[in-house]
Amino acid sequence: MLGRMGRDDMRAGDGDRKAVSDQLKAALDEGRLDLSEYDERLQRTYAAKTFADLDGLLSDLPGTVPVQHSQIQPAASAPPVGAPVSTPHSPGRQIAQWAGPYAGVILVCTLIWLITSVSAGHLTYFWPVWMLIPLILGVTGQAFGGGGGRQRDRKR
Repeated sequence: MLGRMGRDDMRAGDGDRKAVSDQLKAALDEGRLDLSEYDERLQRTYAAKTFADLDGLLSDLPGTVPVQHSQIQPAASAPPVGAPVSTPHSPGRQIAQWAGPYAGVILVCTLIWLITSVSAGHLTYFWPVWMLIPLILGVTGQAFGGGGGRQRDRKR
């Protein structure tokens, strides 16, 4: 079916529309388009459904490649439905990827508690301890099988 379909009849993707909008923005910045013409062309760009809709939006601008001369690259094929999915990181590394930033939040909260305690002249209630509960639950859930549930479901 795609063999009979011409390029103008093919659906344009978000990346195609974004490329045209970037070129229109560059033309606006260079003073080649006024604001109202830029706005009109940008609206037509994001309303475009096919490559034919994008044709002509850049043809009168120097230094741009018209859409009809762009190259269409085939999409990458998806893995087969029953293929096992490999995890690129070890479980310890996965925990560190989200626990590290969260530990930073706990550190900031602890610093806020420390500053307020020093300004009060005595130690106040250590409220950052409540921030540790999600961290502890998350780490134990990841370490003892909570993170591997998706892979078990895929194997079934």
